[in-house]
Amino acid sequence: MIVPGALDQLTGGYLFDRRVVDGLRAAGRDVQVVELPGTHPDADEAARMAAAQALHALPDGRIAVIDGLALPAFADCLQAGADRLRLLGFVHHPLSLETGITPAMADRMAAIERTLWPMLRGMLCPSAHTARCIAGAGIASKRVAITPPGNDRPVSAAASAVRARDRDAPLRLLSVGSIVPRKGHRLLVEALAGLKALPWRLTCIGSIERDRAAVAGVRAAIASHGLDGRVALAGEVEPDALREAWHDADVFVLPSSHEGYGMAYAEAMARGLPVIGTTAGAIPDTVPATAGLLVEAGDVDALRKALERLMVDAALRQQLAAGALEAAAALPDWPTAVLRWADAADRLAA
Repeated sequence: MIVPGALDQLTGGYLFDRRVVDGLRAAGRDVQVVELPGTHPDADEAARMAAAQALHALPDGRIAVIDGLALPAFADCLQAGADRLRLLGFVHHPLSLETGITPAMADRMAAIERTLWPMLRGMLCPSAHTARCIAGAGIASKRVAITPPGNDRPVSAAASAVRARDRDAPLRLLSVGSIVPRKGHRLLVEALAGLKALPWRLTCIGSIERDRAAVAGVRAAIASHGLDGRVALAGEVEPDALREAWHDADVFVLPSSHEGYGMAYAEAMARGLPVIGTTAGAIPDTVPATAGLLVEAGDVDALRKALERLMVDAALRQQLAAGALEAAAALPDWPTAVLRWADAADRLAA
């Protein structure tokens, strides 16, 4: 498994990678992890050199799974590796669909992926939406496997019940995701700015180091709307603190402009939280209408209306919480998801 940077990074993609590695090892498979240094996905010289060295070090016939975020680093060496290795891609979502990059970079990422994807024996992806994106680049469906991530088992309905509250008690909103343009935090702040008359608090958990410019923009929006006391950017937190945040939340909200699957949404449903998201990417495949309110990505007015509906309607929150638990119960657990991933990888590699 070849990943860009450290495997222990706190994002959905890296979590999926880690779960696969741990699950395969627990099943007795010999899994080596190669952590590529350098800059990704806009690969610098250090990344490209490390990618070439990683492939060169592998014996003939070895299965090598390259995380899609690292794939551009292999632009100069992938074909040589494909001639003697069984190379697979683990594509969480197409890099060209990342928000916050220039059109020129998006075009460059799309060109790199169109060039490199056909060199792989096959690709594993988390959703039908991502599979359609790959098929749109001309990759035959038999070379693409849809392998959704697993999910922890849902909490009990009793544990997820909407808590009794005073009418003026603040609704606790939780957003989990790195502060990057694609996740829509600035849009969320703009939407909440029109709801100051209602009682709410928002906690955003996720990296504030990946995109300093995006974080600065979100902080500026918070300050300009006078929301410093109501919106907290908590950064990355330890697992115990994250579990506590999930437990304390009333509503999960993340207005992403694209998701290849949306693991945070699935985890929110497993916690029995009503979801507010968007109709972008694979989010509608992950979050059914019975579990949340989905609006068009980038539509601040629609997002504000969805937030207001859940803030004032406890019965709707309870209804969507029950729907979230039901939807989460239908998702595979992690052992099942890893087994399916491994079977798909073996099939594609063969």
